[in-house]
Amino acid sequence: MILFLTILSGLAWTVVYVDAIRIGFRDRSYAIPAAALGLNFAWEVIHASHSVATGITAQGVFNIVWGLADVLILYTFFKFGRSELPPWVSQKLFVGWTVLLGIASFAVQWLFVVEFGWEDAARYAAFLQNLLMSGLFIAMFVSRGGPRAQSLLIAVAKWIGTLAPTIVFGWFGNSPLVLGVGALCSVFDLVYIGLLWRAGVRFGPAAALQPS
Repeated sequence: MILFLTILSGLAWTVVYVDAIRIGFRDRSYAIPAAALGLNFAWEVIHASHSVATGITAQGVFNIVWGLADVLILYTFFKFGRSELPPWVSQKLFVGWTVLLGIASFAVQWLFVVEFGWEDAARYAAFLQNLLMSGLFIAMFVSRGGPRAQSLLIAVAKWIGTLAPTIVFGWFGNSPLVLGVGALCSVFDLVYIGLLWRAGVRFGPAAALQPS
């Protein structure tokens, strides 16, 4: 059961990243909130590197795949992200802010490792940044005034990809922190799914007809 849930989570998050790349290039924007993207990329680089050094696991394979996918998502952010900001934000400010966000993301992930050790750091950081991402997706919907550069597939896959490890590490792993944070992620994720559905976003070919 644990291996099944691990693979389910890995596949669901892979769907999130692949569709985020597709949406980013299609709508000339970025589909993952900036702060969450920075933390995710830092988490994947650090923990994928550790996995390569200590022995590849199923989770380690997914970490590597996600890290490579994030490179393309980062490209969409660098290429199109400036247009999402107010006119007074110059290109230099955009680049400087992005570099600072990247440095902070790697620093935070490394501090988790120093404080909790590799295994607990991977779990705690992943669920906390996942909760942040859940809230930021809702904020993205609000700031963009609708579902532009967003998709129901990303929303549902993120929910499933988070719910599976919540069961693994929160329920089977007997961790109240992981179970509680994971449950909050589900609440926010379902709210976001509801917002997209209410805005008329659907699965399949019809999704391409939605406003972008």
